[in-house]
Amino acid sequence: MPTPHSAPPIRRLTLADLTACADLAEERGWAREEHKWGLLLAAGTGYGIDAPEGDGLAAMCVTTSYGPALTTFGMMIVAGRFGRQGLGRRLLTHAMHEAGDLPFALYATAQGRPLYEQLGFHAVGDTHTVSGPFRSPEPPTATRAAATTRPATADDLSALVRLDNEVFGIDRTHLLARLPSFTDRLRVAEHGTTLTGYAGIWPSTSCDVVAPLIAQDTDTAYALIHALAAETDRPLRLDIDARHTDLLDRLKHSGLDLISTTTTMTRGIPDLPGDWTRRFAPLNLAMG
Repeated sequence: MPTPHSAPPIRRLTLADLTACADLAEERGWAREEHKWGLLLAAGTGYGIDAPEGDGLAAMCVTTSYGPALTTFGMMIVAGRFGRQGLGRRLLTHAMHEAGDLPFALYATAQGRPLYEQLGFHAVGDTHTVSGPFRSPEPPTATRAAATTRPATADDLSALVRLDNEVFGIDRTHLLARLPSFTDRLRVAEHGTTLTGYAGIWPSTSCDVVAPLIAQDTDTAYALIHALAAETDRPLRLDIDARHTDLLDRLKHSGLDLISTTTTMTRGIPDLPGDWTRRFAPLNLAMG
């Protein structure tokens, strides 16, 4: 690795770097998820450091801006041969400088958490990733009574955006507009004519990911998951706020196992904005 003064500069990543990003993720044991990388690089801002020998990326990360309210940080990956050389710190420091004096949020692994704490982030909660074959043939009677779910249509977009803004506390219109093309299926829940939740499902390498997921209560959240699971024969994966213990218990009884836990961390704000009681799962752990 070159000395610090001659190290390759940090540069903006583009969609042309999609394969290189997926290659580095795969090298480090992450899911390749080229489909997700397409969204990350189109809707967010990627930063990368090229390997000195010109062989792919040495390190990378992605930020997503929600205006003055929040910037999220994620997908920080350093190639194994460049570990412990300060590249992760360089990327995060650069991303924070580019964002200016704005609130930041991220989901930290146990390995990354010490660095984030050194740079002023504090823990505000946990997120549990659960995965496995969904084995519930019929939703509980209470769930069927609680919410009606159906495929989303173009006419639902304005109501979906209003609900999302209310629950997340930030304007995510630039992401929501991409959901119909990014997700394989998008469903809404409603009581009468009132939209009370929505969820999407999109493909990962070895499973389908249910995300984002917002709902007025646990029954509605489970009804949306159940409806999406009924239309795929692949295992599911969800990233669920650890405070939603009732939903996590239902998913466990439906065949999904806990596979990892990340720590939700913020800098410049005491907690994530919005209403966590209706925010069950983010779009992904990089974008929130």
